[in-house]
Amino acid sequence: MNVLFSTIYTGIGGGESLTLNLMRAMDRARFGLHLLTPSDGAFPTAARTLGVQTHCIPFRGASTFFVPAVWGRFPITGKIAALLREAHIDAVMSDYHTLPFVIPAAEAAGIPVIWNAMGWWFPIHPWQRRFFARRIRRIIAISGAVKDRLLGTPPKLPPEHIDVFIPGVDTDQHQPGVVSGAPVREKLAIGLETPLVAMIARFQNVKGHEYFLEAARHVLEGVPEARFAVAGENVFAVSRDEAYKQSILSAVQNDALLRDRVSYLGFWPDAREVLAAADVMVCSSWFESLSMVALESMAMARPIVSTSVGGPAETVLDGVTGFLVPPRDARALAGRIVQLVRDPALRAKMGAAGRARALEHFSARRYAQTIEDVIEQAIHSPPGIGQQSSQANSQAKGA
Repeated sequence: MNVLFSTIYTGIGGGESLTLNLMRAMDRARFGLHLLTPSDGAFPTAARTLGVQTHCIPFRGASTFFVPAVWGRFPITGKIAALLREAHIDAVMSDYHTLPFVIPAAEAAGIPVIWNAMGWWFPIHPWQRRFFARRIRRIIAISGAVKDRLLGTPPKLPPEHIDVFIPGVDTDQHQPGVVSGAPVREKLAIGLETPLVAMIARFQNVKGHEYFLEAARHVLEGVPEARFAVAGENVFAVSRDEAYKQSILSAVQNDALLRDRVSYLGFWPDAREVLAAADVMVCSSWFESLSMVALESMAMARPIVSTSVGGPAETVLDGVTGFLVPPRDARALAGRIVQLVRDPALRAKMGAAGRARALEHFSARRYAQTIEDVIEQAIHSPPGIGQQSSQANSQAKGA
């Protein structure tokens, strides 16, 4: 069965990382994998290393105000239809921004489209309800928070139209001791005795970099020897994100306390080295659809202090695999960081619990098996969605 993943994103953020994990874990004896993007980039390059056949067709993704009847007539729709025929595609896994083009192209070929909803910011406008309710074979969300945001209040779609499948990480590649944190600590010129608090996040205001910095100031009041590292970039080259990035970097340079204690690593090729180097991981976002870093931290046996929002609120067990604190509360964030920095035994205990939880609930292979079943069901089932899976419910509750 040939499956086409379609997306406008060419850089590697959280959504692309989880898709690469999925691609790596899928059964290649059953599935041939293809990827459609509007241009080449880090994401399709990484996909090719996994044996995925990539296709580049220049186009601009749909805005959230798209009118299905109009956007479906754009020339890109015909080009995608030709690709579906030429590559003998059996099913499409689409992001939001390619849906208006992929749906009519796939309908003409009798191919099912599955929308893997990764973001919480996509509205469903009144004129789009029939499109989402009738023309997409299956809608799945990467967390209960994403599902709730999509549905809204009152619900724009019947709740049973959206299943929840929480993605996973490669627990073989992400495990204690698989890589060394030495390259990161050498870059920072610190030894193993120096407490290191780290965050992996691209530059976007939802990530709450400013709250991480404020928390760092509070931590240094009690643990002056602590150091802080942030890995991440403006991976999608968005102008407002670049402005946000520069404001954060300037804030550090202009702060005498933080200037020599907070380091920005930029894009770090192997994020596992950052996880291995850290004593405590942090997620300071004021909303997260999922947070791959939370899953990766648990898999690498690293305790995480995260805001209790979105995905982390569903995956991190407060007081067991890490701590959850209110969003935009730097003092609460700092308090839990200090508690972990000062207690190596607690870090080890939470790390072990996180590793066990990742193995049981959040492995990439387990997620891949679920998605493989979704794809096969979509291919062999008649048009129409709302075929809610008991496995989806059990996974959402178990997480």
